[in-house]
This record gives sequence, C-alpha cells and structure tokens, in this order.
Amino acid sequence: MALVEERLKDVALDSPGRLGAACAATLSAGGKRVRPLLTLLCARPDRQLGEPVVRAAAAVELLHMATLVHDDVLDGAELRRGRPTVAKEFGLDVAVSAGNFLLARAFSELAGTRDAAAVAALSVAAVGLSEGEVLQRDQTRVVTLARADYERRCERKTADLFAVSCRLGAGLSGSEGGSVAALAEYGRLIGLAFQILDDVLDCSGNEADTGKRPGADVRDGTITLPLLFALEVEPGLGESLARDDLGAAEVATVLRTVAHSGALERARAVAMRYIEDASSVLSTCPGPVERELLAQVAAQVVARYS
Repeated sequence: MALVEERLKDVALDSPGRLGAACAATLSAGGKRVRPLLTLLCARPDRQLGEPVVRAAAAVELLHMATLVHDDVLDGAELRRGRPTVAKEFGLDVAVSAGNFLLARAFSELAGTRDAAAVAALSVAAVGLSEGEVLQRDQTRVVTLARADYERRCERKTADLFAVSCRLGAGLSGSEGGSVAALAEYGRLIGLAFQILDDVLDCSGNEADTGKRPGADVRDGTITLPLLFALEVEPGLGESLARDDLGAAEVATVLRTVAHSGALERARAVAMRYIEDASSVLSTCPGPVERELLAQVAAQVVARYS
C-alpha cells in the first residue's frame, strides 16, 4: 500500500497549478483504499509482488477518485470525507478537469503494464460506472423503483469496480483462470454489500463519523434499498421521497420513519448475505489465495458500518 500511495502522489505532482492542487487535495483526503487493497491481496501470494500489480492498484483508485470528483459536481455536494469537495474549493471548471485528469491517468498507469486484457477489463468497469450514474439520474425520485433495478445500479456504480480490482490483481500476478474468476466474483459480492451498507449508513449515520450530512439520498431523491423496504411498510413515505424541496425537519422525519420501519435491519441482512456468499466463494477458490486476509477485508466492510 505504501508503494501505491507513492504512485498516487506522483500523479498529483505531475500536474501544475490549480489542477495539481485539486488532484492533491483529492488524494490527501484519504479514504478507505479498499479497491487497491483488494488488488494487492488478490495477487498470488506465492510470487513476488510485481510492478504491474502495483500499477493496477493505483489505477483502480485513480478511477474511483475521478468518479467521486465528478459525482460531487453532478450532486452539488459541498463535503466529502468531512472536507470541502474539489468543486466547492476550486470551482466547477477545475473539478471537471481534475476528474478528467485522474481518469486519464488511471488508464495511462494501467497501460504501463502492457497488458491489453487488463486495460480492456478496466475500460468495461469505467463504462459501467458511467452507466450506473445514468441509471441513478434516471431513477431519481422514482418511488416505484424495482429492487432488481436498484441492484443493477449497485452493480454498475460499485460492484463492477470491486470485481475488476480483484481480477486485475489475480490476472496480472499469473493466477489461473479459475482463480481469477472466483476472486472477481468475491469482489463483486463484497462491492454489493459495501454499497448497501453505505446506503444504510446514509439513513442512520452521523456527520462526525461519515463526513457528510445524513439523509443525502433522501434530499437528492436517490432511492436506495432501505428506502424501498421502508416504502413497503409506510407507503405514505412516497409522497415525501418524490419531492425535491424537503426541508431539514422533513428529512429528519423521513429518516425516523425509515428507522422505525425496520428497513435498516432488513437492508443490513441483505448485505450480510452477500458477505456470506463472498466468503463461500473465497473458501472454494482454487490455487494459492490470501484467504485469511481477504476474509478480514470482508469482516472490516461489515465492521465499518456497524
């Protein structure tokens, strides 16, 4: 991870002026770095960690950061991890340029591996991220959203990048096809759990822990699994969730209703099933695999949102 951080810092230093400052601010904001960690842990443990895997780990984090910067522009968000967003601190033009720069550098970093299959895999994930964002926009305030459509959005916005993070680590370190596929599936399942638990936290967390105000999804009209479950119990919530002018008191009322409906517990249970499925995939994954450490990552995903 120290090697990955060095590569990320080099990217920020590679661009001068306000663009470089914006990229540096994004990188220094930190984050859980789950995706590059998965890339490293999915590399074969019986071989020396090579530069291609480190490059891939940096690339998936750069792609993730690019999407965060662009998402904050689209959402008009002012805080990210408790700090002003790039858009808030440097302006929209710089934020768009910084996101574009980070996206381009993600692919130039991975292209340095000279592995066309790896670049193609990350390209598919990047397209999926864009598709997920479009789906989220199209589904805004659609209180009749089907659960399958919500899950498809989670696949594109989150799980695909988790899956490719694992796939790149395994593939670039010389793992056999069966191991690569199994680890990618492990990553996909972890990613789904990660997104659902993040949606739960948006309804139940506090700003001191999350770095953002609770109820962002309610204010933005993003219909998540906790909200879908709450609507089953309290259909009257649909009137509030369909509005785009909710005040702070009304958002707080919606969150209390969601909590009292049992929706948060139901959503957590769904996430836990994905974690259990990921553990099952991991236990049967062929070849040399860092099973214990990858199991710890799954456990920490749960602990992060407990």
